[in-house]
Amino acid sequence: MISLALLGDALLYVVLPVNAAAFGVDLLWVGILLSANRLVRILAYGALAALGEAIGIRRLAVLGALAGAVSTLMYGWVAGGPALLAGRLLWGLSFAALNLATLAYAVSERLRAGARVGLSRAVQQVGPALSLGLGGWLAALLGPRDVFLWLGLVSLSAVPLALRLPEVARAPERGASLRPPRPRRLDLLFFAIGFAVDGVFSASITVILAATVSVEAAMISGGLVLALRRLAEMFAAPLAGHFGDRYGLGRGLVVSSLALALGLGLVAGGSPYAGAILVALAQGALAALGPAAAVAGAGGGALRPLSALHTWRDMGSALGPLAAGALIGVVGPAALYAGVTACVLAGTALYARA
Repeated sequence: MISLALLGDALLYVVLPVNAAAFGVDLLWVGILLSANRLVRILAYGALAALGEAIGIRRLAVLGALAGAVSTLMYGWVAGGPALLAGRLLWGLSFAALNLATLAYAVSERLRAGARVGLSRAVQQVGPALSLGLGGWLAALLGPRDVFLWLGLVSLSAVPLALRLPEVARAPERGASLRPPRPRRLDLLFFAIGFAVDGVFSASITVILAATVSVEAAMISGGLVLALRRLAEMFAAPLAGHFGDRYGLGRGLVVSSLALALGLGLVAGGSPYAGAILVALAQGALAALGPAAAVAGAGGGALRPLSALHTWRDMGSALGPLAAGALIGVVGPAALYAGVTACVLAGTALYARA
């Protein structure tokens, strides 16, 4: 379900930065558009968690699937910053709803939650991996905007899948708030991870590659690099979840975060492909370990701790593209990636003290 909804968003990170003019925007708007969906999620996660408790997780998933397909179609229908911004805001709400619903199903039984989240994450990455692996080629063949019309039609098939989901027992909690929740150390670690990986890495890898190859080759290579991240998550998330269940979620989080910092450091040192492989594997492990650890350390329902974790991660993810767009041309890729490596190491050290 969420795998199908992610088709358009995954490809947008590859196509938009090097085809901004075709969408009627400049590079400043590119940074805004790639951040906007995460900015709205910062405010929406708490309210959507409360909505899921009120109407049920299945209905929340249905609404998210429909909104995701519409947002992908908008990337091909509309042009210009304001119109595309509306599509990105709609996608932000869609992903937040689908992410909470998917994780709530995965941790509905706390026993072996790490393995269950890992398997869920693996399935989730199938659609984006295909989109990134083939999308750059399709965008070159069909055009950078028309490709999203086709992906939007495919994403509509997520709606009947959501309608067939079983309902999960609700656990009413405190009311919704638009203010971000107070961060735990785990939340701060995932803030740094979101800033580094979902933000800077995803928004800048195509630009880094375009400095040495043509725009068309950079789109295809960048898509393959980001597809590798999705494929690595398919394999790393279940293994990391099993490791966390058996040896401790905290230990797995520290090891995976250090591996992520090493991968970013390799990109800073001029080895983008080797660094991308390590980043992809570490990110895949963290995708399973983080949500499982958030739920394991909290009582009551799963929606609230999950919404807090992803709220803080999305804060970092929203700032990352803005930082990449503003700084990569000023300080250069090496200094930018050295800075994000330091951010991840600082977050890891803070979490390890707990």
